[in-house]
Amino acid sequence: MQTLNIRTTQAREMLDITRKVQAMLNSLDLQDGALLVFVPHTTAGVTINENADPSVQHDMLADLERLIPHRQPYYRHMEGNSDSHLLSTLVGSSVLVPVEEGRLVLGTWQGIYFCEFDGPRTRKVVLQALG
Repeated sequence: MQTLNIRTTQAREMLDITRKVQAMLNSLDLQDGALLVFVPHTTAGVTINENADPSVQHDMLADLERLIPHRQPYYRHMEGNSDSHLLSTLVGSSVLVPVEEGRLVLGTWQGIYFCEFDGPRTRKVVLQALG
């Protein structure tokens, strides 16, 4: 198991961590199997999506904001970040990526994104080799 440290700079953002994950995979010496990418935070998530056009991440964050607005008066959570918890639940806290010959098996336009919903913060991403 390995841990990536991620530093976010905005309240909500999506960071392409594909290269960092692949670099850590190289140190795990997994040739064939799967890699679990897990975010141990209740106000952040991880997803796989297009990494060729950055407007996709902009559009995703914009629509997530429309679905779950920031700091609504009816939220009861005392920390004031209920929206971040809801977004984390929607996006999810893990992805499972196939590994073949030591490489992540992703589609041509796919990347792994760390999703910050309550930043800026320093976060962790846990990688567990399976196989």
